[in-house]
Amino acid sequence: MTTQDRINAYWTGRAPGYDEYQQRPDRLAADQQAWSAIWAKALPPAPLDVLDVGTGTGQVAMVLAGLGHRVTGIDLADGMLDRARQHAAAMANGPVIQHGDAVHPDFPAASFDAVTSRYLMWTLREPEAAVANWARLLRPGGTVAVVDSTWFPNGLDNASENFVGFYDAQVQSALPLATAKSIDHTVAVLERAGLAEVTVTPLTSIFDLDRQFGVAPNHEHQMQFLVTGRI
Repeated sequence: MTTQDRINAYWTGRAPGYDEYQQRPDRLAADQQAWSAIWAKALPPAPLDVLDVGTGTGQVAMVLAGLGHRVTGIDLADGMLDRARQHAAAMANGPVIQHGDAVHPDFPAASFDAVTSRYLMWTLREPEAAVANWARLLRPGGTVAVVDSTWFPNGLDNASENFVGFYDAQVQSALPLATAKSIDHTVAVLERAGLAEVTVTPLTSIFDLDRQFGVAPNHEHQMQFLVTGRI
């Protein structure tokens, strides 16, 4: 089993519980409002052609489609794709959800105005190659916008036993950002991939929602960041 196979297997198994947590009714409306504001500020006005890489259950793709963008979401975990397709089918002008590799997206050059991701960078193999490939897909003036945090600054071995069973030493060695202690490491990846005007925005609205509603099991209450760059 390859490194990516192990990652895909973990997230396929996690998909039902992960999706239910993302959709929990007590927080759903507040999350929708907060994330809509974040992505509206991160990208130029709609309609844009947007590729959401590592789309997971499609949360970002759905928000972006709701803002009026033409969205394609790709992922490699079949369980996540099943959930994303269910959400997309329930929405008018919803995103197109496809099987695809975030590191090597199979689209022609200059196909999109923006590439987005959320909670992908930490678990992304070859992040610099991936971001360089995203830049190739952008039209002139296009944007890469990623959201992530420093989830495991003290190492992944403190996480749940099931998680570590998939994210073993082989997998961890292939993920340069998995144990990053600062979001500056993600900034450096975007810069080394050739993006310009790389900026970091702390997502205080999400931090406040996490304080109000709590965070997912085995996670700490910590700041998330939006990192953007342009070609």
